[in-house]
Amino acid sequence: MKKILLFIIIVLCIAVPELPAQRYLPAQQSLQVTAGTVNGLTPQDNFHAGAAFSQYTKRADRWVFGVEYLEKRFPYRNIRIPQSQFTADAGYYLKFLSDWQKTFFLSLGASAVAGYETVNWNDKLLSDGATVNNGDAFLYGEALTLEAEIYLTDRTVLLANVRERLLSGSSAGKFNTQFGIGIKYIVN
Repeated sequence: MKKILLFIIIVLCIAVPELPAQRYLPAQQSLQVTAGTVNGLTPQDNFHAGAAFSQYTKRADRWVFGVEYLEKRFPYRNIRIPQSQFTADAGYYLKFLSDWQKTFFLSLGASAVAGYETVNWNDKLLSDGATVNNGDAFLYGEALTLEAEIYLTDRTVLLANVRERLLSGSSAGKFNTQFGIGIKYIVN
């Protein structure tokens, strides 16, 4: 009987393909950093950078809490006037697609966003004597994100995302489309 059992175990080990790693486990936590462009423009003029913490749920979805810096520069004669946003967000990301090996995931997320915006770092007077009419403001709104994750190792994940933010209170554009890449590290 022991020989038959040993034979079955050996056959199963050889015949069964490699099992995927366990990912998206409940209560699993991760840290991530992302950076990219805003509104599809060149990164030296319009960029964003952020950091976030996420925790996975029992349904293999996740809660994400993060902070972000976004800067857009508007041309005016021979200078560029910066618009900077400092925001914090909290959102829920729903996993809707993955491969059978659990190395590629697509998620759709919705977030509440709040923060602060400054135009030209609150300097109203430009070098040629012109005055900036846009002022500093508190921001609030939401963001919708489509995110792809590719597991490089069991703890290291490559991220790519497209995000649309709608922020009320902004004096220089309420809609911003962000394209970004990043890296995520699974903490536990």
